[in-house]
Parts: sequence; structure tokens; C-alpha cells
Amino acid sequence: MGMMLFFVIAGLAVLLISGDILVRGAVGLAKLLNIPPLLIGMTIVAFGTSAPELVVTVKAVLAGEAGIAVGNIIGSNIANVLLVLGLPAIIYPIACSVDGLKRNAVIMLIATALFSWFAFQPGAIDFNRGAFLFALIVAFVAYSGLRMRSGGQDEAEELEELEDAPSGAVRIGVYIIVGLIGLPIGAQLLVDNAALLAAQLGVRDELIGLTIIAFGTSLPELATVVAAAMRKHSAVALGNVVGSNLFNLLAVGGAAGLAGGAAFSPAAQMFDVPVMIACTILVSGFIFLRGTINRMWGVLFSIAYFAYIGVLAQGALAG
Repeated sequence: MGMMLFFVIAGLAVLLISGDILVRGAVGLAKLLNIPPLLIGMTIVAFGTSAPELVVTVKAVLAGEAGIAVGNIIGSNIANVLLVLGLPAIIYPIACSVDGLKRNAVIMLIATALFSWFAFQPGAIDFNRGAFLFALIVAFVAYSGLRMRSGGQDEAEELEELEDAPSGAVRIGVYIIVGLIGLPIGAQLLVDNAALLAAQLGVRDELIGLTIIAFGTSLPELATVVAAAMRKHSAVALGNVVGSNLFNLLAVGGAAGLAGGAAFSPAAQMFDVPVMIACTILVSGFIFLRGTINRMWGVLFSIAYFAYIGVLAQGALAG
């Protein structure tokens, strides 16, 4: 069991490093091609931190471990709200009075409702539903790009997290190639050993996806939001979480359907999906009311996350 856990952690490390390298290379390429900074910020940077979730989910579905795929999506969205916003808020309060976020919060609520509705349908996320979800993320990115080109909103701050993107065609190419090679290797290590670990512990695959994998693949978002909170950039912090959750539901969920489909266990339907819905409503409430996630709320968010993990662990032990 110790070796399995080691390879799970090693897989996560390879995923995170490869994802970071790939995103930096992609930003460098976009700059080389003179793509507008606003568009780079919204697409590559805002969604790039979710590349590990995407690769792990597709790999899990192809390997017949749909529980890991589903758990990764749901668990990442829960972690993004409670942990990724909670811990940085303890460092510095996160103001939710950011222009333009209400529109994206509405889209996030709709995406959450759609994904959750699919979870209770026969066949759950099959090929057709996956294609529909993926089409929605493409439409969202296109719409956002058009708005930003016309000066609709400013997302350029996102690029501050990647100021050291590589320059020069050769260096950019190396970054992209290394990232593209590393992501599937990390996913292979992670998914294969996570499945073995779940079997060894006698727990549902989803539990590993909801906890270890979801926490690990949420680390890029956590690092970005902590840095943004310390720089008092609320727009970056909230925008990253909303954008990442949208990407998880639509792009990662869609990819799961396109790769072969994913079903939800009764436990996920009755507990994990409702928790994800509650977290989405919670953060949306702060955005709509233009409130502030202060230190007290940050502590409560963090406690709620670890309480959720505790309930999962208790259920696993009881099972």
C-alpha cells in the first residue's frame, strides 16, 4: 500500500509540474503569435490550471475507472470553493464586488445544475451529453473572447502569475513538448495506482477521486489564488475559481462523456453532488451580494472542507 500511495503522490507531482510547464509554453506561444493578452488570460491561464483534472479524467474513463473521473470533477469543485477560497481568505479577505463576475457566476450555476441533472439520469454522462457539455465550454470561451476583444471586461491581471513565460520558438517548443509528454505520464501513474489503492482499501473509486486526486489537482488553483490574495487581486482569485469550476463541469465533464461515459454511484448522487451544488450556491451568493469572504468566513470554509473529508473518511471506515 505504501508504494501505491508513493506512486499516487509521484503522479500528482508529475501532473502539476507538467501542467505548469505546458501552460507557460502555451502562453509564450500565444505571445509569439501576437494573440491579445486579454484572450490569453481568459483561455490559457484561467483554464490552464485545470489541465491535470482533464487529463486524469480522460485517462480514468479510458481505463474503466469512471468513479475516479467523477470523483475528481466533483471533489475539485468542492475544494476550489471551500479550500482554494477559504485558506487565502485567512491570509487576506477576498472582496466579491468585482465587475463582470455576476455573469460568469450565473453561467457556473447553470453548468452545475446541468451537470447535476445528468448525474441522476439513466446513462449519466454519455457520449451525447458529453458532446453537449463540451460544446458549451467552447461557446463560453468564444463568447468571452469576443467580449474581451471589444473591451467588455479586463482579465489581463491573470497574466501576472505567468510573467516568466518562455520566449523564443525553440524554448517555447521545448516547454510545450515536455508538458504534453509529462501530463499523460503523470495521469498514468496517478490513475493506475489510485485504482489499486481503492481496491486495497476496499473503498469506492470515487472516494480516491474526491479526496487525494481532487486535492492534488486543485493545488495549481490554490497556488494562484494565494498569490492573488496576497497581492490583493480579488478579481484574479474569484475569476480563477469560477473559471476552473466551469472548466471542470463543462470541459472535463464533457471529455469524460466523449471518452466513453461516466456514471455516478448512489453515494455520489445522495451526498457528493448536493455538497458541490451547495458550494456553488454559497460562492455565487457572495458574488451576487458583492460581499467579502473575510477571515472568519475563510476559517469556516476551511473547516467545512475538512469536515467534508472527515465524513467521507468515516463513511469509508464504516463501509
